[in-house]
Amino acid sequence: MSDNQDSEHPFLTGLDISFRNRIGPDPHEGGASTPALNDCPDIWETESGDFAVIGIRITEKAKQSLPETVGCGPDEEIVLLPRKLLVGAKAHIPD
Repeated sequence: MSDNQDSEHPFLTGLDISFRNRIGPDPHEGGASTPALNDCPDIWETESGDFAVIGIRITEKAKQSLPETVGCGPDEEIVLLPRKLLVGAKAHIPD
């Protein structure tokens, strides 16, 4: 998704995109390497209390396999998160 799309999306109007804290352990903890190019994937809580997910973009490849009740709009992306990342974040997700 381009920065231009980000600034035009109604949900983002007035939204604080400052990052509050990482959800789960650092994916590089203990010298681990990550499967993507720029040190992702990662999960972050924003100042607004929402979550931002950094993952490997798989939108084009995955769209054709989505169940009938699922859609991915032109302003959305499907990202892949390694199981280890999400399972590790589980205990850090606030109520």
